[in-house]
Amino acid sequence: MMKKNNLSCCVLLHFLCCCLLLPALVLSHHIHGNPASNIVDIINKNLTDQKLPRLNDSPGLGCMALQYVELCKGNCTDNNVVNCKPPEDDFTEVFAPNCGVELPTFGTITGHIVGCQRKYLEPSLAFSEVLIKDEKSLSLLKNKSHTEVGVGLVGLHKGPFFWCVLFSNGKTNSTFVLENHGAGIQQKKGCYSGSTTPCSRGQKSRVAFFNIFFMCYVSILLFKLW
Repeated sequence: MMKKNNLSCCVLLHFLCCCLLLPALVLSHHIHGNPASNIVDIINKNLTDQKLPRLNDSPGLGCMALQYVELCKGNCTDNNVVNCKPPEDDFTEVFAPNCGVELPTFGTITGHIVGCQRKYLEPSLAFSEVLIKDEKSLSLLKNKSHTEVGVGLVGLHKGPFFWCVLFSNGKTNSTFVLENHGAGIQQKKGCYSGSTTPCSRGQKSRVAFFNIFFMCYVSILLFKLW
């Protein structure tokens, strides 16, 4: 009878651990991704579905998009509108130097979309609810002069989160070229498309760390009780 009870407790413990740890493992899988690059993938799928050409994912544009929203961080109105418009000169005098973009390769920016939200949204929702949410932004997305795209994302501890999409008509690997392939960029916040560095200081990372810590604590507690 004792062995049967112990076996039942063991099975129950194993079941509870699996139920608790599985969500944390699934979430951890998403943490190591790059939601900015995911948005570029969604943009390209949307374009190809409408028989339009794909856009090249430019790390240089993506890094400058991150610089854009980093500057605008904190300027999100109550109805989720970015109340910030940096001077045009900031692109060549601030954003490009901060990213290490080789100035001779600085091309033409053919459009940009900026949006904010009080909470973090998955890439698909950020695309449909923040970035491409009206006819104006959809028309800009489908502009046939675009050949390159870059996306930046940054957020505060409790929000809001900011997204920026920059478009260009430059040529692949010849415009917005990063010095030393971007190796010198010290990315401390947010993330940008085309980068191998995952988002830093993101809310999702904190949630995942808490979940994993909580799962370990509960597992130890259940083990002691057993």
